[in-house]
Amino acid sequence: MLLDEQLLIKQLKQGSEASFKTLVENWQNMVFNTAFNFVQNEEDAEDVAQEVFVQVYNSIHSFKGDAKLSTWLYKITVSKSLDMLRRKKRKKRQGIIKSLFGESSETENISSDIAHPGVNMDQKEHATALYSALNRLPDNQKTAFMLNKIEGLNYQEVSEIMNTSTSAVESLIHRAKSGLKKILEIYYKNALK
Repeated sequence: MLLDEQLLIKQLKQGSEASFKTLVENWQNMVFNTAFNFVQNEEDAEDVAQEVFVQVYNSIHSFKGDAKLSTWLYKITVSKSLDMLRRKKRKKRQGIIKSLFGESSETENISSDIAHPGVNMDQKEHATALYSALNRLPDNQKTAFMLNKIEGLNYQEVSEIMNTSTSAVESLIHRAKSGLKKILEIYYKNALK
């Protein structure tokens, strides 16, 4: 851990508002982008980012410093993002059940049509297909793949974030690639018809 990072953590633990502001300024883009890659909705990503920083503020005293601050932030962001997706799926299921019984339902659509700032308009269809396929993978495969391939983290960093071994991360990414290949082959075969 860098000396500056140790100082920032020490100041955060002392309740320094200026240090918390510095933390947010330095990490808000990473937190937002990671959350967006999972939830694929700008408003939801903003909500996740807010939840992440609230948790950091409330639990900084429990941060032991065994890992880098970025690793801790990634862990919280991934956890909060997956929680958001689970809540949305649960809400959607409840809405479907209510509609079966004739109750009015205001279910949210979980859109697979993404508007990520890093995706060009001409690549939007491909990105939408990729994210739709990613959403069909188990959470652990999706997380490993996204952290490695989209966030650009190495296997060791992903293993620290996911609390698993590097060989398990390799296996998860391999299985994710295989799953994506199958899903996307079907998608593109159907798209060509």
